[in-house]
Amino acid sequence: MTTPFAKGESVDDYLDRYERNELLRFITCGSVDDGKSTLIGRLLHDTGRLYDDHLKAIEAESRVHGTRGGEIDLALVVDGLKAEREQGITIDVAWRYFATARRSFIIADCPGHEQYTRNMATGASHCQLAITLIDARHGVSTQTRRHASIASLLGIRHVVAAVNKMDLVGWSEERFREIERDFFEVCQRIGVADPVAIPVSALTGENVVRRGTNTPWYSGSPVLELLESVPVERPSASAPLRLPVQMVLRPTLDFRGFAGTIASGGVRVGDRVRVLPKGVETRVRRIARAPEDGGDLAVAAAPASVVVTFEDEVDCSRGDLIVGIERGDSAEAIVAQTFEADLVWMDEAPLVTGKSMVLRQGTRTTTARVVRVRHRVDMDSLASHVADTLALNDIGRVEIESEVPLAFDPYRRVRGTGSIVLIDRVTNVTAAAGMIRTGDAADPHLKRAHWETARLSTLESTEGKSLVSAKERASRWRQAPKAILLYGKPGSGKTCAAFEIERALWDAGHAAVVLDGQMLRAGLSRDLSFTDEDRSENLRRASELARILMDQGFIVILSMVAPSATARDQARELIGGGRFLAFDCSSETVDPAAVVRKLTEHHTA
Repeated sequence: MTTPFAKGESVDDYLDRYERNELLRFITCGSVDDGKSTLIGRLLHDTGRLYDDHLKAIEAESRVHGTRGGEIDLALVVDGLKAEREQGITIDVAWRYFATARRSFIIADCPGHEQYTRNMATGASHCQLAITLIDARHGVSTQTRRHASIASLLGIRHVVAAVNKMDLVGWSEERFREIERDFFEVCQRIGVADPVAIPVSALTGENVVRRGTNTPWYSGSPVLELLESVPVERPSASAPLRLPVQMVLRPTLDFRGFAGTIASGGVRVGDRVRVLPKGVETRVRRIARAPEDGGDLAVAAAPASVVVTFEDEVDCSRGDLIVGIERGDSAEAIVAQTFEADLVWMDEAPLVTGKSMVLRQGTRTTTARVVRVRHRVDMDSLASHVADTLALNDIGRVEIESEVPLAFDPYRRVRGTGSIVLIDRVTNVTAAAGMIRTGDAADPHLKRAHWETARLSTLESTEGKSLVSAKERASRWRQAPKAILLYGKPGSGKTCAAFEIERALWDAGHAAVVLDGQMLRAGLSRDLSFTDEDRSENLRRASELARILMDQGFIVILSMVAPSATARDQARELIGGGRFLAFDCSSETVDPAAVVRKLTEHHTA
């Protein structure tokens, strides 16, 4: 084994250097015999992370169970189970650890057999990058598509195709480009933004740790260089706080603490928080820690395990979710009993709709049932087909109803609160792993239809029925109805400006109403997530409500994120262009007095 120490470096210096290393978790997946275990063995071997005694043991095992005629078989580095070595396959997820000078790594070697898909999904749920092995002789397979789809569903943004066994196809660039095109097409269909393909030979080490000489036509990075340089998402303290309560600590009569692991964001002493699903609000008094561990903390962030106490005596117990309420529009979690989720079905018995099952979400355990199956994904075509059940290893979207309200986020926003597990109540078998998708994958054609029908239904419900005319309302309120849309990113100041405009209009003798996006999410838009599509849908609902209020003679001020220009144009059309003003609070400072003057220019007494 080569020494891991730099020249003149002491043990303490070495440990200090690697302690500060950034960590990347990644999986290797793909079909059977595509070379996943060999690739990992090659990574460990060529980076000098196999000790001499380990190498000797692998050499001895290779003579008995190897597939290379007695030569060292690096796949045995990770195939540790006796059955794995006898059959030459991976059955369980094997975890391996190694580090370079630039980064530390945790590798999950996942099985390729379809019957072990559940093991692959379990390994992928912890990772940030996926390397899918593709045999250059066989190309993209059904299992390649299945594993890539699961990686995408689990929110893995970096998916790499290691086109292996290039030595068996004569290092053909034409063959590599063909597989690369097929793989990129798969990634495009499942929503992976920036896939990468690398021609490799795990057996010889070509383009694994070092660039090879047999692929002069390939200008990209070898596998290790890519692993060392790919951007890694770090937990952000500015993200919305999500703290699932794991247990309540009551060691004395004077102390009640709520323990859990922060899934997202950070918490500070004095922060206003809300306990969901109950909705009670309070403030954080302490982030408690034992004196021998350094005493209380002033701030903590994901993924820290903490114990918090509150200023008030509130009802909070295991399974509840503590969320922050001072971080803008993005801070609101969804509370609902019915939601949609993508499931990877893991039970040999097919899914039976309506069957009562145990659902685990965060620290909450309750009973639930699958109300209906929306669709099933065909792994050969990646198309969605109407279905009424899911079989073993199927992936599909379902509607679930829980016995009690759950507090959650869409999985792509917060993994810790958006993931679920379904367990058979009789056999206690894990039947499915799921990712909550409520609202973040709606059909855009349906969204457009909503805008069209909204305008029609509003007109039909008001025109010709009221006994009070628009002229009479204008005379009574001494104003002409208008809608003012203040839009922009969370934290752009649109809500404060909306209430300042309301105050100025009130002082000038006008009747005005503020419709804030966050306010609507507490009721009318509770079912929406925080994707651009759902924020546009929130604007649609607010615009429909604004039109009703304007028909009563009011001035309506809308404070919305409204990221879509198309949705803003549709709001203008629904309300009426002559009655609609819009201001981008992300790029301009809104002067309430100027807005009031602009309105006054068009008002009729």
